[in-house]
Amino acid sequence: MSRKKRFSAIIFDLDGVIVDSMPYHFIAWYEALRPLGTRVSCFEVFAKEGENWEKSLKEFLGKAGIAPKPALLKKIFASRQKIFKKYFRRHFFPGAADFIFCLKKSGYRLGLVTGTPLASARTILPEKLFAAFDAVVSGDSVKQGKPHPEPYLKAARLLKLPPRECAVIENAPLGIESAKKAGMFCFAVTTSLPAEYLRRADCIVSDLRRIMPMIEKAC
Repeated sequence: MSRKKRFSAIIFDLDGVIVDSMPYHFIAWYEALRPLGTRVSCFEVFAKEGENWEKSLKEFLGKAGIAPKPALLKKIFASRQKIFKKYFRRHFFPGAADFIFCLKKSGYRLGLVTGTPLASARTILPEKLFAAFDAVVSGDSVKQGKPHPEPYLKAARLLKLPPRECAVIENAPLGIESAKKAGMFCFAVTTSLPAEYLRRADCIVSDLRRIMPMIEKAC
């Protein structure tokens, strides 16, 4: 007798879920803002993970009393991207790639929803792994980023599935809020922040591999 699947699609966040990249994002923001005499903490960057970069940057500058002029925003972000590219080294979380390929082989639809621009996401993931996703929603492909539900609702549309048939794997409060507002089940992994900051998720685990048996026993 075949076991009925609980979900039809699994939607992954990128940074902090598939790839251990959040420390590099912190370094990039910290170094890009340092010449202006302002500082950001690791917690501030991790807590804003998934948010549109322009919104995050405006808040970082606002805290320092610096006017977020368009030219300045573009200059700082360009510097931030350059620094990230310089320091970034790809490290997958244990079991992440195998989990994705197993789900694909098992017939699940796969989605990737990230606040990272599409060009950067393609750089972070190897081509074969990027190609495993049936739908990709990047930060520059939506009008409203996380915590707005638009990114996950768009992913559901691209996957041609109702939100209730999609499960999300997140690691940050804004991403969890986005998924829940979209009407999706949400797993959270404590790779970036402690469980106390992820309470809106339906299930919180310490390791991505703990989610595997909850979704697909074959994995």
